[in-house]
Amino acid sequence: MTEETLVRLRLDISYDGTDFSGWAEQPGRRTVQGELQAALARVLRLRAPRLTVAGRTDAGVHARGQVAHLDVPAAVWETEGERLLRRLAGVLPPDVRVNAVGPAPPGFDARFSPLFRRYVYRVSDAPGGVDPLRRRDVLWHRRPLDVARMNEAAAALLGEHDFAAYCRRREGASTVRELQRVAWTRESGHVYAGTVQADAFCHNMVRALVGALLAVGDGRRDPVWPSRVLRAGVRDSAVHVVAAHGLTLEEVRYPPDEELAARAAATRRFRVLERPEEQAEE
Repeated sequence: MTEETLVRLRLDISYDGTDFSGWAEQPGRRTVQGELQAALARVLRLRAPRLTVAGRTDAGVHARGQVAHLDVPAAVWETEGERLLRRLAGVLPPDVRVNAVGPAPPGFDARFSPLFRRYVYRVSDAPGGVDPLRRRDVLWHRRPLDVARMNEAAAALLGEHDFAAYCRRREGASTVRELQRVAWTRESGHVYAGTVQADAFCHNMVRALVGALLAVGDGRRDPVWPSRVLRAGVRDSAVHVVAAHGLTLEEVRYPPDEELAARAAATRRFRVLERPEEQAEE
């Protein structure tokens, strides 16, 4: 009996996370992964399809640029490929969409191949509260914010560090990450957008960083405080993990096709700081 030929599909996905218990499938809970896998099983007539995702977003977090992959029999893709996108749109609930689907290049792994993930956290300091039409994706902050102070504090966090102070620890998991970009801009009126980009994130990292920077922006903390917390290397009870609904995964960027496999192999290695003595002196 010959082994069945499989095709790896890349799916580009968006969703409103409000009514989901996060991405990851959980018994008895409504999740993005659960809804998508149920739709794929129905449309492709597959038994228990399994998606691998770029970023396992928490309950309430949204996505505009999520990416996942799925391995399917080549015969299934040949039969259903051209109409798959439209058929998925017909069976998925309105708060999750597959925007594109097609064969992935060799070496592609949605989880391990990315160069970076880019999130945006949106917050409003409008005295009267958030526009009701934006209540699902914008946090209301009750104190006026100073974007210049937040950007000053953010600059000191860039680079490769052990972000244990801003992560919920998981047994056997590294908390070393490369924070590539943190920048706050005024999006409109009293709405500010905080872009946070890294090669990867550990659990709660983005929302903890945002919480620390908001404390600087409203004057409760000085601009050097977030970097002091980082260097301390332990969770600080003064760092507030902000609400999930203000956070959106905007983009997952991958390298050129010929570099996908090498990138995935490098990402799988357990990460430690190469020069911890220099890290401690920053």
